[in-house]
Amino acid sequence: MSLGEIGAILLFLVVVFIFGHLWFRFIETILRRMKKLFTRHQKPPAWHTLPPDEEDRKNV
Repeated sequence: MSLGEIGAILLFLVVVFIFGHLWFRFIETILRRMKKLFTRHQKPPAWHTLPPDEEDRKNV
């Protein structure tokens, strides 16, 4: 393999990597906007299912 062929392969891989990164960002942006549109006024769910502490119950 000549140096030019190796450079062409590396350039192709860089282009594929950049295209994949941009595609990922594009899809993530669309999904984030769709999620924001459908869950606009909802309270976010708790990230755990632990019962409230004693201090939390006393304050309520």
